[in-house]
Amino acid sequence: MDSLSCAASDLLPLLGNSPNATAAADFICNRFTEVSTKLSHATYAIDNTYLLFSAYLVFAMQLGFAMLCAGSVRAKNTMNIMLTNVLDAAAGGISYYLFGFAFAFGAPSNGFIGRHFFGLKEFPSPSFDYSFFLYQWAFAIAAAGITSGSIAERTQFVAYLIYSSFLTGFVYPVVSHWFWSGDGWASAAKSDNNLLFGSGVIDFAGSGVVHMVGGIAGLWGALIEGPRIGRFDKSGRSVALRGHSASLVVLGSFLLWFGWYGFNPGSFLTILKSYGTKGDYYGQWSAVGRTAVTTTLAGSTAALTTLFGKRLLVGHWNVTDVCNGLLGGFAAITSGCSVVEPWAAIICGFIAAWILIGFNMLAEKLKYDDPLEAAQLHGGCGAWGVLFTGLFAKKAYVNEVFPNRPGRPYGLFMGGGGKLLGAQIIQILVIIGWVSATMAPLFYALHKLNLLRISSEDEMAGMDFTRHGGFAYIYHDEDENSNLPQFKMTRIEPTNTLTPDRESNTVV
Repeated sequence: MDSLSCAASDLLPLLGNSPNATAAADFICNRFTEVSTKLSHATYAIDNTYLLFSAYLVFAMQLGFAMLCAGSVRAKNTMNIMLTNVLDAAAGGISYYLFGFAFAFGAPSNGFIGRHFFGLKEFPSPSFDYSFFLYQWAFAIAAAGITSGSIAERTQFVAYLIYSSFLTGFVYPVVSHWFWSGDGWASAAKSDNNLLFGSGVIDFAGSGVVHMVGGIAGLWGALIEGPRIGRFDKSGRSVALRGHSASLVVLGSFLLWFGWYGFNPGSFLTILKSYGTKGDYYGQWSAVGRTAVTTTLAGSTAALTTLFGKRLLVGHWNVTDVCNGLLGGFAAITSGCSVVEPWAAIICGFIAAWILIGFNMLAEKLKYDDPLEAAQLHGGCGAWGVLFTGLFAKKAYVNEVFPNRPGRPYGLFMGGGGKLLGAQIIQILVIIGWVSATMAPLFYALHKLNLLRISSEDEMAGMDFTRHGGFAYIYHDEDENSNLPQFKMTRIEPTNTLTPDRESNTVV
């Protein structure tokens, strides 16, 4: 907030030449300065409270991921997948504190990687407060959570520890530095205004930075591990290994929907800012609300499109497919949520649904196994979202979100030329290249060291039984042929049933 200034010399002509004029002017200016300071403090407090609340919403998405993952796997692996979600948050918290935040936002730095604030040294600073660190940490562990879904039901626990720390401490922070830091080589908010193609990459909340990074990492993990036992039969036909709880899938999807209102609108970082273009009623608070609306419309459209699309393709209504379609729409709109009109968000969600359906069909043909469709959903729909921004970003909204550079390129279909779209395409290519160059060798090394995949015996029995001391539920998998004890919940009837004798009115 710009401070209000007051000089006693400016007030003296108004107060006349009385003996107390100078003292009165000093008194008024001191009071004026105190009020200005209080307003400044209030602005910081309001903006930091808004950012903290958004961070809490994004962190709540971890619960959504946990429920979604648990419902999407078989019951015998429930404890394992829940534990990995806890691990993503805990291991990611330490690695992001020690290294990740510094690599991402440690300014001043070069265009490739940050180099200050390791272990939050010299924190807070004029640029960042603790609330900003917490918010960015919540994003980092979201990327790791995406990856864990791709390699569920067959991965050793130590592999989760290694890849989660590496992803949140190095791979993801470097990408976020490129596109979100003021020093990043492709950032739309680059401090020296030397922007890629004159625009920089607009990835407002991370269709590429978060979702593509997590999805591409998961893709390599699942490819190197191979499909789960029984996912494809001897003739190569796909066999559905359905998750054990549609209820948990729906619960997780709604929790993720709720958290996305911190993920996308929260990425403004502040809310108390006037644009001064449409009157006092219009400001950054309006843009925050618009972003929440575009997020809602994209997800809703994708869910409905998936519902009717799958009905046409397979002949029935499937709630799990609808939930994945919903999340695909959210992943796609995340890049351009702040710079597009609500009607454009509907187009975004509609196409995202068909991209997800198409990638899932391709995955089956290629015998690729991803229990949560994470690579297809977050990688495929995230890439579409990056392209969508280059096509539909509106000039007025781009200038509001990224001010101080008149003539900045905007969406191709909105009359802004192809420069922004070119920058968006480069983002997709460099993310695929960077994540592949870092995560693929890591997963391959873990594979060669026999640290990646569990044994076939453990996989058939379920990791809850073999690795975590017991099952999450008393359950029975009808499609399982395991020799280990199975459990089934049954109704217990009383052994001695008392029935009334109607003739004698007695109980026998």
